[in-house]
Amino acid sequence: MTNHFIKVCTITPKLSVGDCNYNLKQIYNCIKESETAGASIAVFPELCLTGYTCGDLFYQSNLLAETEKNIKQLLDATATSEQLILVGAPIAHEGHLFNTACVLFKGKLLGIVPKSFLPNYNEFNEKRWFSAAHEILHSKMVYAGQNVTISSYLLFKAKHIPYFCLGIDICEDLWSPLSPSTCHTIYGATIIANLSASNECVGKMNQRKTLVAQHSLKTMCSYLYTSSGIYESTSDLVFSGHQLIYEGGSLLAESELFSRENLITYATLDLERLYNQRLRLNYATSPLPFKELNYQIIEFDLALQTKELEKNITPHPFIPKEEKTRTQRCKSIFAIQTHGLARRMEHTHAEHLIIGVSGGLDSTLALLVCVRSVKLLNRPPCHIIGVTMPGFGTSDRTYQNAINLMKLLGITQKEISIVPSTLQHLKDIEHDISIHDTTYENAQARERTQILMDLANQYNGLVVGAGDLSELALGWATYNGDHMSMYGVNASVPKTLIRYLIEYVAYYESEPLVQEILFDILATPVSPELLPTSDSGDITQKTEDLVGPYELHDFFIYYMLRFGYAPSKIYHLAQMAFNNQYSNETLLKWLKVFYKRFFAQQFKRSCLPDGPKVGSIGLSPRGDWRMPSDASSALWLVEIESLK
Repeated sequence: MTNHFIKVCTITPKLSVGDCNYNLKQIYNCIKESETAGASIAVFPELCLTGYTCGDLFYQSNLLAETEKNIKQLLDATATSEQLILVGAPIAHEGHLFNTACVLFKGKLLGIVPKSFLPNYNEFNEKRWFSAAHEILHSKMVYAGQNVTISSYLLFKAKHIPYFCLGIDICEDLWSPLSPSTCHTIYGATIIANLSASNECVGKMNQRKTLVAQHSLKTMCSYLYTSSGIYESTSDLVFSGHQLIYEGGSLLAESELFSRENLITYATLDLERLYNQRLRLNYATSPLPFKELNYQIIEFDLALQTKELEKNITPHPFIPKEEKTRTQRCKSIFAIQTHGLARRMEHTHAEHLIIGVSGGLDSTLALLVCVRSVKLLNRPPCHIIGVTMPGFGTSDRTYQNAINLMKLLGITQKEISIVPSTLQHLKDIEHDISIHDTTYENAQARERTQILMDLANQYNGLVVGAGDLSELALGWATYNGDHMSMYGVNASVPKTLIRYLIEYVAYYESEPLVQEILFDILATPVSPELLPTSDSGDITQKTEDLVGPYELHDFFIYYMLRFGYAPSKIYHLAQMAFNNQYSNETLLKWLKVFYKRFFAQQFKRSCLPDGPKVGSIGLSPRGDWRMPSDASSALWLVEIESLK
């Protein structure tokens, strides 16, 4: 099962300037090594057969003839190879000398792509030797004994691999205001290979990374960049062999610099991810000027490696691995939440914020957002009315944490037990109090919501909701109970990230006593506390025992909503990400639960209150996710059953 993954590599071989035979041997050695490693594409640097720094030697007929001879030898040597190979070579045609990329596959020269933009500033002097690609549009030529098209408007498409379409930049093409690869991607290229010879200067490495990252993001492509290494001439310049592989703006792999050996960098691309993102972005709608470009599609029979591909899949896609990045993300999210709530309070002329405080994760984060929001508006914390509403399942631990946290934060506290009113309500509807079913649970949640709403009317306030993205995806909320509020500050924050947001506030924005309580809340099991506690007062109703681990559901949410993957692919990714942490049976069990609940509970998401979007995924019916409440889950569940 390939799941539209493809392993690729960028290569910087050792070379000797002007010695084509030596360079060919190094190139071929790298091809053999990378093919053994399972790479389906191998991208070599600009002019790697001769060396980029040949200077006026490019005018020598024997150098050009030897280059053609070496291309022929390379074609013969790779006639049985299943690898697509891109090498840089100087090629003369129709009175012009072109700096080109030659595309080789199974002994056939599929096409020759000349460089479009020739640098002629500072240390670069390419116009002295080469002509730009616009000197020809599409031209046929005989090269290395084969009839071949030479053009900058060539795309290479694998016949039997969905979403595989490759275009080519050569070095400066990437740095130009309108890169050829921009046009390539508009015409369908999902992979761009850049054969480069970028010399090393202070700060240039970061410039390359920024440029490739931004370009792969705005064109939503995989970008394979490789550059000449230290064996180029050092008369005036030094080359580092920098290699980069990006996918949709994300760095997949980067090489070391200044390697003294043949250097190969591998990565596994996810072509479906790019394609689905383009569908979402309506990327195929190109500006009219690009409609007239005369592109030629060259098809070939690339066969993917059948062995398992390595792909670094994080089990927690919403949580950055690096602490510094994670802290910055939490800071940004907290700012979005607080400024969104402050503006809503301002706009509605609300005098107070009303919030139910349970001592659990979600209400704690929502309370912290409220405290910061009123501070932004230069109002005292007493303008927040925090209400603890003990019920049948409230534990002493969560109760004490709620009370103590509100006291330390200086907000207005209210305690209203829901036990008498809920008992009366259950009696009114003739429900046996000993039957702890959905009615028993939801009656408590709705009673709490009624109290908050009525207090909001009484105090000219705004009810702040605490439900998070994970709960909304699973429908783990009581309809018109905790499902409802006047502004849901956690609506697009996944459960796995809630913990880190509270941890951020604890470390960076809290006094020691508040910090201590927040850490205890983080250590408390996640529970709605709607069923009676144990004889010792401990929580008996643990959410993850009922609906499954939130880390799994957040993983499923990310890949279903962000990239539209099928259950089979999500299952495959989960196997790689969690690496035996969960059995296959467990993964399938909770994957099925996720899809069943996600489809069945859409009616709750169809009428969600307002709330700020903080990341790449949201479930607002007015924004990211619009789905009929009565859509069938049959197609997805049948696929899950087939995986067993």
